[in-house]
Amino acid sequence: MKQFFGMSRKGSLDEALQGLHSPQLIMLFSNSNQFEDHVTALEKRFPGVPSIGCIGMSYQTGIVENGVGVIAFIGGVSAAVNVLEEASTAPVKYIQRLERDVQAVGGSGRDTVCIDFCSGNDACVLTTINTVLQRREISLVGGTGDKGMVSANGRVYPDAVAYALVRNQNGRVRTYKENIYHQLGNYRFVASDTNRADYVLGSLNGKPAKQVYKSILHVTDEEILTRTFQNPFGKINGDDTCIISIKAVNGNALTCFRQVNDSDVLILLELGDYRAIVQETIRQICRDFPRRSAIFSVNCLFRYKLFSERGYMQTYLQDMAALGPHAGFVGYGEHYNNRFVNQSMTCVVFE
Repeated sequence: MKQFFGMSRKGSLDEALQGLHSPQLIMLFSNSNQFEDHVTALEKRFPGVPSIGCIGMSYQTGIVENGVGVIAFIGGVSAAVNVLEEASTAPVKYIQRLERDVQAVGGSGRDTVCIDFCSGNDACVLTTINTVLQRREISLVGGTGDKGMVSANGRVYPDAVAYALVRNQNGRVRTYKENIYHQLGNYRFVASDTNRADYVLGSLNGKPAKQVYKSILHVTDEEILTRTFQNPFGKINGDDTCIISIKAVNGNALTCFRQVNDSDVLILLELGDYRAIVQETIRQICRDFPRRSAIFSVNCLFRYKLFSERGYMQTYLQDMAALGPHAGFVGYGEHYNNRFVNQSMTCVVFE
């Protein structure tokens, strides 16, 4: 298989599609003003070719912040695309679509992956999707787009998750998640006074969440939202840690980008040596896949901001490009199997 990346910083879909021939799956990343027009135009240009899309920034060796980017797989893959609607209330109503597509694509965890773009309510959506994927041990990589819209096969859907099941006909696939944070001290907190619908974290060990965060890190209210780049919360899931970013100060509470529930056990994280961690991820991929035909990744918006502020983003993209054809998009939350995480990178590598 081959991976194509095309882009236009001025938002010209024709420019982004130059050189693309006979795609077997197309992923569209557009801006909020042109998204619906781009979805329609893409279907006219490649009628019947499976496609999914969302509003967001894309990248290869550079970032497309406010134009349009296209990633496509060509040769050696089979794909099925669909949506689960009513993502915020009842995505399970549409689960038979995914069941049929899994059957149609065939495949297993060895050679098949699910890529998804979601409009919100990610944790519930991922739990729903996983009920089907886990039967064949199929992994998932994806993320959250902007403005509560996604697209599939030439149609725009609000409040939905668009997915593409992709089978590599010529080799393996494997997914990865990169965490550039580690635990700070021995702090452990039990969450309470949470609001699951609005992602509010009210108290930690019975004390106001804002005050706990401020007293440990010695920051002001105004500094909390930038300090989360260095010190987010983490929720331990077995041998893994799900990162939880702070979105806003809400009185004495904190609003997060990921749902926190009463009685969840949280830790405080701190930024590690991200350059060294990225290099280890690259070495691990090379060990697992001496030959790589494509890498598709999702980087968190906060990682993008952190790397950009520290002058590392361009170096990061160049380092990833050394692996081979690498492209992806900037998400508002990252998906890894049945987990919704923040401030992370997830990716799928095709042999």
